[in-house]
Amino acid sequence: MVVSMLFVDVRGSTTIAENMNAAEFSRLMNRFYEATINFLVKADAFIDKLVEDEVTALFIPGYAGKEHARRAVEAGQALLRVTGHGEPDSPWVPVGVGIHTGTAWVGSIAGASGAASDFTAPGDNVNIAVRLASKAGQGEVLISEATYNAAQIKTEGLEMRELELKGKSEMVTVMVLHAE
Repeated sequence: MVVSMLFVDVRGSTTIAENMNAAEFSRLMNRFYEATINFLVKADAFIDKLVEDEVTALFIPGYAGKEHARRAVEAGQALLRVTGHGEPDSPWVPVGVGIHTGTAWVGSIAGASGAASDFTAPGDNVNIAVRLASKAGQGEVLISEATYNAAQIKTEGLEMRELELKGKSEMVTVMVLHAE
């Protein structure tokens, strides 16, 4: 099925952790997770994973509606605002967001013994979304061409970039959005 995948990643978390004690860093990450997850759930995203300093969300048509790509883009920009980007005092946590829309298998994956399972969406299109998040600078949402076409976003006046993504043989065109 065609889904929109959103990855939001804390920028510079290693340096942030180095400059805080463990309890302070834990409180910061808990605040990040709580703010991000609460917002994404209200935006009808399915929270796929929390991994270290990153949240992965899926905008699935049966859950987020047929305008899942547009909703993912709106959520990406809103997450910048939720984390304080665009505010005079700077963000309380620096994040970058990557969003890609494409075909993915969505379902439960389990080990042979069935002892552990994970509801997820593996595959190349998910890899593109995570690579976009890794390329997004602090306060940026990078959306793929597939996403801005599906979301019917007008690109006039917006910054476009050609990126080389790890593991991809061709350059990827992205649109750069910021908190509004």
